[in-house]
Order: sequence, then structure tokens, then C-alpha cells
Amino acid sequence: MAGRILLVEDDPQIADYIMSGLAEEGFTVDHAANGRDGLFLATDSQFDLVVLDRMLPGMDGLSLLKAMRAAEMPTPVIMLSALASTDDRIAGLTAGADDYLGKPFSFGELLARIQALLRRSAGGGRQAQETTLRCADLELDRLTRQVRRGTRKIALQPREFRLLEYMLMHAGEVVTRTMLLEAVWDYHFDPGTNVIDVHISRLRRKIDDGEEQPLFHTVRGAGYRLAAD
Repeated sequence: MAGRILLVEDDPQIADYIMSGLAEEGFTVDHAANGRDGLFLATDSQFDLVVLDRMLPGMDGLSLLKAMRAAEMPTPVIMLSALASTDDRIAGLTAGADDYLGKPFSFGELLARIQALLRRSAGGGRQAQETTLRCADLELDRLTRQVRRGTRKIALQPREFRLLEYMLMHAGEVVTRTMLLEAVWDYHFDPGTNVIDVHISRLRRKIDDGEEQPLFHTVRGAGYRLAAD
């Protein structure tokens, strides 16, 4: 997965660190060292994602982000900041950020969040328009909100339905905990609970119990996969 990313970061060392890492992963990166230049680039060019520092000269990151959203720009934005309290995260997400990563951070975590957001954006295409999702003999109807495994009708709670819908949209792929927290629970940070494990366990019992072919698979150290193998 690659694409074009705008990095708005005034710290030259952090900027070089991020740009080098993203370039090694095949991304094309444009860089702005202040808020005003960042806003000009964001509104003048087509980017797949913006990595935005919160504290910037010229125009702060929150103001830049609000200007982007006021202009109805849907480009995914990850906000970086040393201000990482719950209130700071809420302020960033409320302003329109899709994710919020506190400094200091590892490049590996930033890359994983970028990839998750790009996958989510790509999911807005053909799969997002389909009304029926399938994996083997498992079928989910988005219009009637009915789920069947073969001829067996399966009753799901709203959160279980949303979880299964997301898994079906990514059938055959490894889905990480971060992806599920963001897409199903709208969390942009790990709440430190086993909420995902509990819901996956319940959903696995409803889908796989009594069936010869299990569809839910745990990928140790990575996440989960829905597939007929």
C-alpha cells in the first residue's frame, strides 16, 4: 500500500525521520514546515492522507484542520502532538482529525495508523456500496440487517452486526485490534480493555458453533481473519 502524503511538521528532525520512513515504505511525501504553507498545499493538491502537527508557527494545527473541514475536504488526517491528554485528544478529534497520536511515538505505530486509515478510505468504494456481504456460506444483508449461515438465521446485537460487517468487508485479510477499535468502536486510542476479545468470542460462537468449517481465525500477535480456510 502506498500513496501521497502531506506532512505538516515544523521540527526538522521529526520531519526528516517521518519522511525517510515513509519514503522507504513507497509513499510520496510533500512537506510543509508551518501551518499556512500546510493549508496552501492541502487545498491546492490531492493527497491520500495528511500527517499534521498540532503546534505550528503561522497557523496552529487545529485551525488548519478546521479550515480543511470547513472547505469540505474529506482527506484523512492524523494529528501529532505532545499534548496527549484525553481532553487534547477530544479537541483534535472534534476539530475533524481521524486519528490522534501523542509524541513521542514510534514510526511503526504511525505507519500502522496511516495504513489503517488508507484501508478505511479504500473501503468507501465498491464494498461500501454492496448491500450483501458474503464469506463462504455466511451472508450479511445490510438492508434487512439479517445474517445467515447457510439456512440458519443468526440474531446479532447492533455492535456484533457492525463488527461482522467490518470483518466481511475485509474477508481474507488480517484485521488488527487498532483497525477494529477505530472502525467499530470509534476509538482512536486503546482503552486498555478486552472489549474486542469479548465481542469476537461471542460472534465466533454464534457464527461457527456447530459448523464443520470455522470462519473466524485468530492470528497470533496480529489480530483476526474471517476466511473459509
